[in-house]
Amino acid sequence: MAFLEASGIVKRFANHLALNDVNISVPDNSIYGLLGPNGAGKTTLIRIINKITGPDEGTLLLNGKPISNSDVMKIGYLPEERGLYKKMKVGEQAVYLARLKGLSRNDALKRLKYWFEKFEIQGWWDKKVEELSKGMAQKVQFIVTILHEPQLLIFDEPFSGFDPVNATLLKEEILELKKKGATIIFSTHNMSSVEELCDHITLINNGKAMIEGPTEKIRRSYRQNLVHIDFSEEPEEVEKILKSNFELRSLKSVNNHFEAQVKINEEQSLNQVLSGIMNHCTIHSCQELLPSMNDVFIQVVNQKEQPSQNQDS
Repeated sequence: MAFLEASGIVKRFANHLALNDVNISVPDNSIYGLLGPNGAGKTTLIRIINKITGPDEGTLLLNGKPISNSDVMKIGYLPEERGLYKKMKVGEQAVYLARLKGLSRNDALKRLKYWFEKFEIQGWWDKKVEELSKGMAQKVQFIVTILHEPQLLIFDEPFSGFDPVNATLLKEEILELKKKGATIIFSTHNMSSVEELCDHITLINNGKAMIEGPTEKIRRSYRQNLVHIDFSEEPEEVEKILKSNFELRSLKSVNNHFEAQVKINEEQSLNQVLSGIMNHCTIHSCQELLPSMNDVFIQVVNQKEQPSQNQDS
């Protein structure tokens, strides 16, 4: 059973159809990516999950039961638009937000002390929020989002405002939260983060779920049968063989080695490529080149007029 399941979600705003019969199935203890261009409907879906707004049609189940107002206490939500009170002191506000999520003052202080030290921001406890940099404010909001140890965490563009070092820190914490049993949804334009973190994804475009399923399976479904070969010795002979038997896309010299990119057809195999050249060179590595999630994203969005393709998990 899916931890979170949305079926037939429809949401209209005036003359705009924000979500059009969207279905997602989020496995328990997974990291689930919601992808799509600006205005695709991702944030609308997230707000429906958080019961900030309701769907016009469709059902939303959490652990097999209709999601209720009390379930919101089991959710941690970091919205894309940041919402700290600028004139309040950082520590005072963090305690206040923790109390809203049901923590006692003592528990809030104990947990906040741990996280402020871990994120090296303990020196900002008595500063006003308006004195924080964007990245520092992001850290504070991340902490108060996860502090009550919710079962479901939802991050909308969580890496916005972070430099590479702090973005890596955040990714490590997200993976650690998954290890501890949390189910995580995040919406992002950062495709490299999707490949690093997400077990499953849904790509939404113009209010429709275009593809949904395990990340690796989706990448494989858009494969182009491209093979990368790293070899040394006799590049002219290897080039001749590859050109005559396969589609040689490129061949270049890199650090005293040679790298070839070959496209094979459905009837050909990787073994055929290797057996054809192995007597003429030393092969150092060979691997199939799967499309990146960025490649998949661009391909699906550019073909948005085609019927949606669902990848079963």
